[in-house]
Amino acid sequence: MRKGERGLKEEKYAARTAILPLIQAEEDERFVKEWKKYLEYEAAVMKDVPGWKVGENVYHSGRWVPPSTGELRSEAFFCLIGDIKRN
Repeated sequence: MRKGERGLKEEKYAARTAILPLIQAEEDERFVKEWKKYLEYEAAVMKDVPGWKVGENVYHSGRWVPPSTGELRSEAFFCLIGDIKRN
């Protein structure tokens, strides 16, 4: 590897490292917005279930774990609305 190539590689790495907190903050903000939508949906669906607490962990493990996909997409949880209305 030539000296110039190594310098470009180091510069690229430094730029990615510097921008990472900004990208993470944007993703966190998106996640919180989607999570609030999900909680509103859960409250609407489970309103007639006695003792149901919206947003409470049903596993009671004592620690919060993000969704396994790492994403909360509106189509992932709102697509069930049609199925619920048919039943």
